[in-house]
This record gives sequence, structure tokens and C-alpha cells, in this order.
Amino acid sequence: MREVARHAGVGVGTLYRHFAMRDDLVDAVLAEAFDEFIAVAEAALEEPDAWRGFTRFVEDALALHARNRGLMNVVETQTHGRQRAASMRRRMRPLVAALVNRAQAEGSLRSDFTPQDVSLLFWASDRVIEFGRDVAPDIWRRQLGFVFDGLRSSAATPLPHGPLTSIQMKRVGQTPRGTTA
Repeated sequence: MREVARHAGVGVGTLYRHFAMRDDLVDAVLAEAFDEFIAVAEAALEEPDAWRGFTRFVEDALALHARNRGLMNVVETQTHGRQRAASMRRRMRPLVAALVNRAQAEGSLRSDFTPQDVSLLFWASDRVIEFGRDVAPDIWRRQLGFVFDGLRSSAATPLPHGPLTSIQMKRVGQTPRGTTA
């Protein structure tokens, strides 16, 4: 909060008068980013080629994550943000499911990939974004190319583990960074 207040040129007290809780501030600061994230998913659904729509969504969403680390943390966890963040998550779930289902119906995305796997893909890619940021800021795009090749239905091989359940996914999303579930 001190850093935000300093950057905004106001006192911490002024900031707290407008945003009593840190999560209220997160919602306000990231409102535009939430809208952009939703727009990325909606634009991807407009893509006539379902595979291209799916890959466009993932790549564009990760580009947003690379530009805005706060957005990444809110999107990936259930622990940050309030009403706007929760609303954004509720709006994203059916859009992501539609992107996955469309690509699978087209036959381009492996059939055992689930909408929950999109979050795991983001988490893994975000580590590459984070560690490569100062050395090779776009290295995550190379890694993503490898991931996309592995997600094609033509490359599918049996997986050693099933997808996370909704309950498991929620528990994983609530685990603070740097700890274990």
C-alpha cells in the first residue's frame, strides 16, 4: 500500500480512506486489465479456426500476464481481489470451456485436455515469464510453442494422471506462492 500511495502521490491514509482493504485496491487497479482479459477470450472465440482461437487466447493472455504481474496473480489464484476479480473469474470459466470444447470438437486439441488444464498451463508459463523477464523477456513464447505442439490431438499419448477436480483446482488456486498444498 505504501508503494502504491507513493506512486500515486498521495499519503497512505488517503489511500486507505478510498480503499479500506487491499483487495478493494486490487479490484480498482486491475479493472481495465480484467476487461482486457475478457476481451482476449471473446476475440479468440470469434476466430473461425478453433485451434487458432484457442492458441490465440493462451498466447494473448500470457502476453497480458507478462505486461501486468498483478493481473497474473489475480487470475491464477482465488486469494486476491474482491467483486471485480470474482466476477472476472466467473465470466472467464465458460469462455475458456468454450475455447477448449471448440478446439476439441474440431479435432485439433487433444481430447483429454480440460478447461482446468488452462490454469496449469498459465502457471507453468508464468514461471518461464518470471525467470526469463530480465534475460530474455520473450523466451516464454518459445516454451509455449513446445506446449502447443504437445497439445495437438495428433501428438496425444496417454497421460499418467487425470485432470484436477474442481475441488482440487480451487485448493491449488488458494495455495500461496512458495508453499505447498
